[in-house]
Amino acid sequence: MAGAQARQRGGNAEDVSTERLAEIGLRYEVDGEIATITLDRPDKRNAQTFATWSALARIGENLPEQVRVVVVRGEGPSFSAGIDLRMFTPEGVPGQGSFSSAAARGGTDVEQRVKQAQAGFLWLRRPEIVSIAAVQGHAVGAGFQLALACDLRIVAEDAAFCMKEPALGLVPDLTGTKPLVELVGPARAIDICLTARTVYADEALRIGLAEKVVAGGDLEQAVRDKAAELLSTNRDAAIATKRLLQGARGRSLEEQCAVEGAAQAARLKALFG
Repeated sequence: MAGAQARQRGGNAEDVSTERLAEIGLRYEVDGEIATITLDRPDKRNAQTFATWSALARIGENLPEQVRVVVVRGEGPSFSAGIDLRMFTPEGVPGQGSFSSAAARGGTDVEQRVKQAQAGFLWLRRPEIVSIAAVQGHAVGAGFQLALACDLRIVAEDAAFCMKEPALGLVPDLTGTKPLVELVGPARAIDICLTARTVYADEALRIGLAEKVVAGGDLEQAVRDKAAELLSTNRDAAIATKRLLQGARGRSLEEQCAVEGAAQAARLKALFG
């Protein structure tokens, strides 16, 4: 990642420096139109902390203008086993605190912590990019929700999704409930969350959680191939189309037709006007 690239959106390049990300347990690389974010705490099964989410948010804020595809992956055998459990202890993660200490203080501390964490996930849905989760092994809790924050999920045969929060007395709060319901429907989402059961790769493909299942050794190439396919389309048309698709569920057919017409008129004027 070059500092000049990070500054293209007006952010502070130092906020997403390679050195700082390494301390947190993340890697971030930009290669032309593709950015790759790697959760890099394999000894902890890529467990996530407040620092993880803050860094993800900063990466989104400083994403170079030319990037069209963002790949999110995990180093080692797991995509992400979820939240670092120290965040539920009074001691917390050194230098980061914990949810339990925030809850004990009362007020709006917990709500603010959750909102800040969500910012690390929300940007992955922007119309101007397509995000791909490359999932192998465990994708539990926050890991499951990080995969759900992405537009597409390409998974290895050993992928195992689990929404563990209800089993711990919590709720999924990292923006995962809406995409889960949209992908699999309310009934399946209730079953997956309230039983905290594991959804393996074959079922994930069958119910729409995954777009493709490949052998573990083929995951990296499958993601590269999908990125190349996505980059083969016109950028402005892709952005406009993603906006149309994202808003379709909230519109009537008549409303969607009107929005399609306006978007197409804008494209025709841009191409031929």
